[in-house]
Amino acid sequence: MNRITASNSQDLIVSGIHLDLTPSLKTYVHEKTARLFRHEMHILRMRVELECDNRQSVSSRFSAKGRIEINGPDLNAAVSADECHKAVALLVAKLDGLLRRRARLHKFKRNHPRAVEIGGIALPKTA
Repeated sequence: MNRITASNSQDLIVSGIHLDLTPSLKTYVHEKTARLFRHEMHILRMRVELECDNRQSVSSRFSAKGRIEINGPDLNAAVSADECHKAVALLVAKLDGLLRRRARLHKFKRNHPRAVEIGGIALPKTA
């Protein structure tokens, strides 16, 4: 397991299962995930697990699992590919989509507040 500090409060943890993490692979994961840290400043920690399973078919031999620990529910994603670098790229794209979806939902909720009911009495929407 390798822990890379992305900035003061953000962590990136890269681990390999049945796979030797080479310095070039670690650097590749760090470069790809830096994009996610730039998009979302509230990421506390990100875990990336890379796995090689020789019993699987060639098209899904390498799998990458990612978990973003953020304020609120964590974001999880998993992908499989025939190459390790390709699996990392697909994982980062999937996590980026999850972060964009989360930001879009937060923006929608901020711009469209709901009426609040307390004890059966409806209160007006807040602006």
